[in-house]
Amino acid sequence: MRYYIVDDDISIVRILTNIIEENNSFEVIGSSNDGETAFNQILLLNPDIVLVDLLMPKMDGNTLVRELKNLRPNICFVMISQVLDKTLVEDSYKSGIEFFIKKPINKIEVEKVTSKVAENIEMRMMLSNIKKMLKNSVQPDADINGNIKEIKQILSMLGMLGEKGTTDIIKICTYLIENKQSFSDCNLEKLFSCFGDNPEIVKQRIRRAIKDGLKNIANLGIEDTMNETFYTYSNVLFNFSSVKAEMDHIKGIKKSGGKISVNKFFEGILLNCEMGQKF
Repeated sequence: MRYYIVDDDISIVRILTNIIEENNSFEVIGSSNDGETAFNQILLLNPDIVLVDLLMPKMDGNTLVRELKNLRPNICFVMISQVLDKTLVEDSYKSGIEFFIKKPINKIEVEKVTSKVAENIEMRMMLSNIKKMLKNSVQPDADINGNIKEIKQILSMLGMLGEKGTTDIIKICTYLIENKQSFSDCNLEKLFSCFGDNPEIVKQRIRRAIKDGLKNIANLGIEDTMNETFYTYSNVLFNFSSVKAEMDHIKGIKKSGGKISVNKFFEGILLNCEMGQKF
């Protein structure tokens, strides 16, 4: 993984570089102390992950992320700031960041976040290859059973087992794995109707179950942001901005909670189970 660091404090750049490069699989390929310089260098170097300070001269972090996301949508951004203003943090997630790291720098937090973002990138890069592998190979029953077991384990960690909508999720995952399809490629209305219920009812049950999963993972994050389940699934099965919004709702900071994406949830859970089986 190739990293780029943007911070107007050179000592922060050095600290982050040392922490990141302790992992032999990570490399810091460049850094800068202002947003305008960073913009040009990032376009040239095309790193995998950018750590960017929120408040900087010439161009602030949110503006930098928004403009780069339009040109380099595959780059992942992690915001770093001692400013915890709710509106600025929300704007950071809306601009397209993956995580928000608070200053002063905590070595363990930086290691966890950078590793998790790197893992998410690797998973996305492997997704197309995994789909090809599934389409071009016959999957034995033992592998299918192993995948379903993995899915049930993930749903259990999210506290979703026992919900009627969770049963629908498992049925759909089983169908997709057996027929070597992705969730986005299938006819949802036809798939939902296969269960004998009104497709709209099935859809609502599934959305309620996923919403319960969002609430549960948000509670885990409130209790411990270093919780392994929280770090593993908060940005794979859900949008992290939605998880953050749900956390704020539970704490009474926001009137409404986070939103779910059924498509992202299914693609994420199928990808997780396939990586567990194939790699």
